[in-house]
Amino acid sequence: MSRPRPEVPQALHLARLAQGTPGEWVRLPGGDLRVLHLSGKAPQAGVDGWLVCLSGEAVIDLPLNNFVRLRPGEGYRVKVGEAWVPFDTREGTVVMLVTDGG
Repeated sequence: MSRPRPEVPQALHLARLAQGTPGEWVRLPGGDLRVLHLSGKAPQAGVDGWLVCLSGEAVIDLPLNNFVRLRPGEGYRVKVGEAWVPFDTREGTVVMLVTDGG
């Protein structure tokens, strides 16, 4: 008698998931993780956490004429009480936001 094979685990391609709804934060179920395919300026997520660039190049526009440029693999800590607006400088830019939870 043969045993049924276990289901093969599947990886989730975050950039592809985000590209399905450009300009909108996509929250992954079961965790405090969001992804966003930037297409121009995007809304602030309204949470504290780390914004990480997965692909392309993003700029985080901050108050007082400050900004942070993020390249793939780079991250920046964002806070809900501070104004910040992400936007893309390269086509295909995807960012991931790992929130503090709660």
